[in-house]
Amino acid sequence: MHGEESLLTDIGLSIIFATVLSHIARVAKQPLILGYIIGGALLGKEMGFSLVTNEASIELISEIGLILLLFIIGLEINLAELAKMGKAMFLLGTLQFTLSVAFVYGFFPLLGLPIGGEKFDLLYIAVALSLSSTLIVVKLLQDKVEINTLSGKLTVGVLVFQDIWAILFMGVQPNLNSPEILKILASIGIIVLLIIFSFTVSRYILAPLYKACASSSELVLLTSIMWCFAICGIAGQAGLSKEMGALVAGMSIAAFPYGADVISKLIGIRDFFVTLFFVALGLKVPMPSVEVVAISFAIIVLMLVVRILTVAPIIIALKKGVRTGFLTGLNLAQISEFSLVILALGAGFGHVTGKLQAVILTSTIIASIVSTYIILFNHQIASALARFVARFGIHDEAAEVKTEGGAHGHGDGQVRDIIVLGYFRIARAFISYLEDLSPSLIKRIIIADYNPAFKDELTGKGFQWAYADLAHPESLSHIGLHDASMVVCTISDSFLKGTNNTRLLSTLTKLAPNAKIILTSDEPDDAKKLVVDGAQKVIVPGIITGEFLYDYIAGGMRKGA
Repeated sequence: MHGEESLLTDIGLSIIFATVLSHIARVAKQPLILGYIIGGALLGKEMGFSLVTNEASIELISEIGLILLLFIIGLEINLAELAKMGKAMFLLGTLQFTLSVAFVYGFFPLLGLPIGGEKFDLLYIAVALSLSSTLIVVKLLQDKVEINTLSGKLTVGVLVFQDIWAILFMGVQPNLNSPEILKILASIGIIVLLIIFSFTVSRYILAPLYKACASSSELVLLTSIMWCFAICGIAGQAGLSKEMGALVAGMSIAAFPYGADVISKLIGIRDFFVTLFFVALGLKVPMPSVEVVAISFAIIVLMLVVRILTVAPIIIALKKGVRTGFLTGLNLAQISEFSLVILALGAGFGHVTGKLQAVILTSTIIASIVSTYIILFNHQIASALARFVARFGIHDEAAEVKTEGGAHGHGDGQVRDIIVLGYFRIARAFISYLEDLSPSLIKRIIIADYNPAFKDELTGKGFQWAYADLAHPESLSHIGLHDASMVVCTISDSFLKGTNNTRLLSTLTKLAPNAKIILTSDEPDDAKKLVVDGAQKVIVPGIITGEFLYDYIAGGMRKGA
């Protein structure tokens, strides 16, 4: 009983310290992860107040957060979408990581730093410095509304490929102590078999199961978590890490329209456990010595140079633009939370020393602060670098293009720039009118709804259907809102669940900054307020019905007279 009370106290203190420090980080415009790690450091015995006494239990619970984190990363890796990025993106994603590992492997020993001499140190340093932080990059680019610029899309594409490289490395980690080629090939073979098994079950069992329970968001969520832990268990039995199983589980359902829904519903659960994961990392942070800080700064400088050298020249060679190349490299200038995961797993296998973990963790913290300002001023820095290389005859051949105002292409070659949120009464009547009076407009419309039962019907008529849960903004970010010229919600507050048109307008204004937004309201006063808040037009069904009745009755009376 005493142990349980101690565990609850430690969890409570971890959440309190993480929350307070993350609020301070937010005010200081730093990543929240930084607050979690510093909160853990203040709780620990290394450089804090020794308030947490049950570190093992905290780490056990944080492992659940790690599994959920990797499951969601897997959900974000849609192999079908990855294939659509084309050869240029594949070349960039492949060369960035491999060249980065080669550069670090070759140049790090030349720095003469008092670290990296153990058997696997250099390998782990090279891999860690070759991965960038998806959490930091995506958040900052979304805040700057640059996620859909050319450099933003290239940045996200590289991040996806980095995740795949990290997955492959995690697959061979257990066999590094005895790196016989047959064992490594066996591990890769087991990973391939696990992927084949997962995707097969997803297609023939999970897909019908999801369709059957689509109306119950709770069942969709529980089914997904069940699938995650089931594949984790299978991976563990097969000699792979549970984290690898979580990634594969996420990837195997990423192609389903329910993937976005699962992400939006898992985020709250994930954030709780992920907070404990980073607090647990903070508990291990030693009192930083001058030596550790100096080594960390040297590592960060090397990482920045390697990012520019392995990203910008490739993008310039692909004729995407000099400035775009530098912007993409600058956006990736941090060390990934995935690197910390890999190092934590490496420590468990006995591959890396505590000192190396401390140096990389310190480097990650410092780099996260530095990269915040690099991304904030990325255009100014990129312009300066472009002017510098112009002296050597390297000029822009392709200007960066922002996808503003609605030229959003899809797999059918059509521009889909009008998004209808919700397939309810008014939307159904609108669709019916379109079929009869304006079939050419059909090719411009995406209909986003939570119920996939309408998908076949709508796609058969030429519309594009996309999954969206209006109560969860995260699910809306996946449907191309940034490129929309018009967004229409035909559902009033009476029928919306978990949100209302006021909150929806606030979300849409951020996600679709260039779109005209049309909403629906039951009350005229509410409609006026929505227009004041930024809606282009607000439909009031009662007023439209009243106008129709008046015209009909008055017209009949005039005819009778």
